[in-house]
Amino acid sequence: MKKKYNMIIAGTCTLMAMSGFTSCGDEFLHESNDTAYTTQYFETEQGIIDLATSLYGNIRWHFGYEWAYATTLYGTDEFGTANDLTSEPWNTYDTRFGPVNATVETGAANKNCPGVSFLWDQMYFGISSANLIIANANKITDEDIRKKAVGEAYFLRGYNYYRLYAQYGGVVLVTEPLNGPVRSFQRSSAEETMALIIDDFTKAHENLPTSKWRGYGTWTKYTAAHFLAKALLFRASERNDDWNSSYKNEDLAQCIALCDEVIQACPLASDYNKLYAEWDKVDCANEGLDEILMSAQFNADSSVKGRYGNRTLNYQNPQFSNFSGGWVARNAWIGGKDFQRVRPTEYNYSAYDNVNDSRLWKSFRTIYGINTLGKYPTNITETQKPVLGDYGIVFILNKKNDSRFDAVRFGCAKAGTGSDFINPETGKWVPNAAALYQDGQFTLWRASGIDENRSNMWPGLNKVADGSTDNNADGGYRDVIMARSGETYLIKAEALVRQEKYQDAINVVNQLRSRAQYKVGEDREYYTDGVMAYKNNTLYQTASNKTAYENTFKQKNTYYVSTGIEHTIAASNLQITSYTKLPAEDEAILSVLNCSGDKDRMLNFIMNERTRELNGEWNRWDELSRTNLLVRRAKAFNSQAAPNIHEYHNLRPIPQTFIDQLINKDGSALTNEQKKALQNPGY
Repeated sequence: MKKKYNMIIAGTCTLMAMSGFTSCGDEFLHESNDTAYTTQYFETEQGIIDLATSLYGNIRWHFGYEWAYATTLYGTDEFGTANDLTSEPWNTYDTRFGPVNATVETGAANKNCPGVSFLWDQMYFGISSANLIIANANKITDEDIRKKAVGEAYFLRGYNYYRLYAQYGGVVLVTEPLNGPVRSFQRSSAEETMALIIDDFTKAHENLPTSKWRGYGTWTKYTAAHFLAKALLFRASERNDDWNSSYKNEDLAQCIALCDEVIQACPLASDYNKLYAEWDKVDCANEGLDEILMSAQFNADSSVKGRYGNRTLNYQNPQFSNFSGGWVARNAWIGGKDFQRVRPTEYNYSAYDNVNDSRLWKSFRTIYGINTLGKYPTNITETQKPVLGDYGIVFILNKKNDSRFDAVRFGCAKAGTGSDFINPETGKWVPNAAALYQDGQFTLWRASGIDENRSNMWPGLNKVADGSTDNNADGGYRDVIMARSGETYLIKAEALVRQEKYQDAINVVNQLRSRAQYKVGEDREYYTDGVMAYKNNTLYQTASNKTAYENTFKQKNTYYVSTGIEHTIAASNLQITSYTKLPAEDEAILSVLNCSGDKDRMLNFIMNERTRELNGEWNRWDELSRTNLLVRRAKAFNSQAAPNIHEYHNLRPIPQTFIDQLINKDGSALTNEQKKALQNPGY
């Protein structure tokens, strides 16, 4: 499947150009010239079958450029901007963020700032293809193939409308192929849009098989069940409270039943590391784990790469090659470029129990080895001087009440002398070191010596690290997980909270937390991530590259330095005994949010657990908007978003490029009042 789904991309864009939406001139989805097919081809049996295959290509778009994080992670409680300001308006909600795409001329930092129209346009490209399949499926003579193709078409259409609804609210519903240019459209209501999404996922659930018959990434009956459960939970959520009361009880009951179906059939991976960290080559076996319900497929085949491939490997990293003062140089053997786009907030780190929750240590990279010698300061002894392969960057993930490092000068080598931190395990000076807390204050950002909102130094997530790329590659080759049964547990738990079955919800979360506990005999200081794929990269055969990789990639974390506990091989415990007594990390967060009442506390607890389990997995903005917690939590935990975010930001602006194309059925131009009525409030 990985090689074939590129076949119809250009043809799909042609169809959407016919529909009156924007053209497919952007290069990020263009494939080779032989992919241009005519509309007539897609009305043949083979054309419809090929078009069904091509649907999988549509979802790769989500991870091909800056919109990957801008539309999903920025402007939330978990992440803000770093020293790079490429997509800043999506995080700050300032005057640059509106119906018109931000440009350099209107204040964007550069030409790469994602436009508010991008998601809108791309989702309709996929919807157009799905509509063609649904309309012409009767031309497929093989019943089994026809059923699968129809299931895939309903799934993608439902998924694309789900993404549109999550971001924009009620949208234009196009359910049939459009013949020729059409410029007269009406927005459907939120209720109508959600009804179509649920109906599409229901039909996908009815038609898709249980097997991954295409291989990794196949949309199955369980993929559809997961997203149908999400859609039902969405309809029952706060953003729809002005119209959803008649649906809630039935939706929540069905949501829970669907979750049970997925949980039973798609068991969790035995170790959290298997999901992201233990990725050792292109098309790694772990990309086919039972837990993975949906993934965007990538590999090293240039014919399916598109413009960039999986671009996300660059966005979660700090700017290590800059602040390190040359001690840690970047290249393919480091797992991604240091674009420093997505900086975790204090809340993000503080949500974890740093002693007992292995997800913290299996998600964040806290050590980089020295691959290039820099300048030694004069105040360290000869025995304290680090050499190649010693630690060049160290992050200490301590807690607010930890006073062990209050007198330590942390810092980065670029700022001058850097830190005076001596690694207690080796006795060597570390050129770049930082702790989360000193003197009871979150001071991580001070290590880079610049303003808090422009910090380029932090421990980043490792979930997209890719050591398989070429030296100068911007895009990676590993798949991107878009849904997994680990989230299904949290969907079920939230539905139970909404039924006021709070202890039942805790019991479900405890099942998920059980995996996150350290097992007896587990080395808590062990670390790995997708950088390990470099050993299967042809570049590794070069002696200098092999040495650089081995000097840089340290399969060790700062667990014991950060926690201060004695070495242990005992199991840890993350089980919660009662919903009335939540973990200390949660109680601290709930206190900041002024949570009151069981339901308010438990909904916010679920959001905290989503951070711990699904950190950085490309859906945070949608989830906070859905629950009307976006503004509350962004104001509390994202200092960059707090000054400008308002309730109307729970929806994105409808793209002006779309509204300006519309005309009335009689051919007359829309009035300003009509255009305003099409726009979301506040914009």
